[in-house]
Amino acid sequence: MDHNAQVRQAAANLVAAFASNDTDRYFACFSEDATFLFHTLPHPLLSRHAYQTLWAQWQAEGFAVLRCESSNTQVSLQGEVAIFMHDVATHLRIANEEHALSERETIVFRRQGEAWLACHEHLSMITPS
Repeated sequence: MDHNAQVRQAAANLVAAFASNDTDRYFACFSEDATFLFHTLPHPLLSRHAYQTLWAQWQAEGFAVLRCESSNTQVSLQGEVAIFMHDVATHLRIANEEHALSERETIVFRRQGEAWLACHEHLSMITPS
């Protein structure tokens, strides 16, 4: 399998784990030093552990991913790093209320041995044109 296909598969695995609310499988897609920049938070999360801690807090408050669909995918290979961009339609439950979000996401993957792990994720709203 070529690197482009490997990155696309790594991204598909990450999205599938997120969409199925599979916490362990989802966080296994990220390197320990991964960073996260989400438009919904006032500051970046500077490690996988920081995001996992926040995720656990969200789940305790009733957060759940109900569905997530990826479209308009693009991959840019940069040696041992790959930039994956896509549009994301996500349906969430937050405190017993459902929310539908349209967002654009960049995930930076870094090759580690034969695996591609996400080392940075940047999520932003899609603004209507």
